[in-house]
Amino acid sequence: MKVRDPQGNTWRVTRRWVPWRRRFGSDAFDWAPDSMFDDFLWFILAIPFLILAVLFGLELLLLLAVLPFAILGRIAFGRHWTVEARKGFTPWFEIAAGGWGDSRDRIAQLAEAIQRGELPPRTLGD
Repeated sequence: MKVRDPQGNTWRVTRRWVPWRRRFGSDAFDWAPDSMFDDFLWFILAIPFLILAVLFGLELLLLLAVLPFAILGRIAFGRHWTVEARKGFTPWFEIAAGGWGDSRDRIAQLAEAIQRGELPPRTLGD
């Protein structure tokens, strides 16, 4: 659910579908040099990364094949969900919310609180 707080900031309140969160920020690769003389070095370094990319791609395909069954199992067997709130795209807050219905209610409550200006405490990130 996407909401705005009274200051105009956009918040996203959602269930976390997988038990982990993204580890890289938008500035994760700012360290990379951009000179024309580094092309040969980058070519040599790219080969192992291309191999890794293929392996990760295969793992992603496997994850996409298994994910529908995992989600159905999670819903059917009442696995607990984590509700998270992001300020823009920055992870800000998370809370264990119980089953599917409980997490739906918690998302609605959290979104309404943010719209009223009652911002959640920062439990994620810096």
